[in-house]
Amino acid sequence: MTTTPVQWPAGYRINPRAEGPGADIVEAFQGLPAAAIGDAMSRQIGTIGLRQYHARIDTQIAGPAFTVRVRSGDNLMIHKALLIVQPGDVLVIDGGGDVSQALVGGLMRTTCVARRVAGLVIDGAVRDLAEWAEDGMPIFARGHTHRGPSKDGPGEINVPVSVAGLAVLPGDLIVADADGVIAVPAAEAADVLARTRAHLEKEAKIRESNRTGTADPERFDAVLRAKGLPV
Repeated sequence: MTTTPVQWPAGYRINPRAEGPGADIVEAFQGLPAAAIGDAMSRQIGTIGLRQYHARIDTQIAGPAFTVRVRSGDNLMIHKALLIVQPGDVLVIDGGGDVSQALVGGLMRTTCVARRVAGLVIDGAVRDLAEWAEDGMPIFARGHTHRGPSKDGPGEINVPVSVAGLAVLPGDLIVADADGVIAVPAAEAADVLARTRAHLEKEAKIRESNRTGTADPERFDAVLRAKGLPV
């Protein structure tokens, strides 16, 4: 028996949810700093220009990406995504960086809490800041405005997106904290986890040598000499 492919209207698409890494991997990333993960991934990966709108600076997100791409200032497909998102997913919304109209507000926050979304990452604007500041639903966004969205579409769900300079595929592991947002490819998550842990162990040794005043001057002097400086 053959299944006829869905013929979506131009600009619309709803793909199945990508599973992403296993629950054990997601849990292992809990508490790991986004900066350390970025260091383990070449220091060139992550969002630029997003800020957190939840109040607690120590709040972290870790979960598989559920992606949405929308027209600037329109949230029709975000509402649809909230009907099919799974508990623990991170809603990653490509709004094109436009902040002239908010894509989500307090009413949608209530839905996110009820659906047990892990958090939101939005390349666009939010509103109802007092509600988002409450504990229980972390959110990172480009900006904010009181101006509300339209609900006309088009939009796409579970497609590759670009959010504030970060490429995200459905199912990528999203880790976000006060420093920024990182996307770890699901197939590479276990390897990145090991490299991040090793990097943190290295940092712990450097931190201790800094604290005790026993840092090796060759750490930087060797680099300077290689550049021709007489140190």
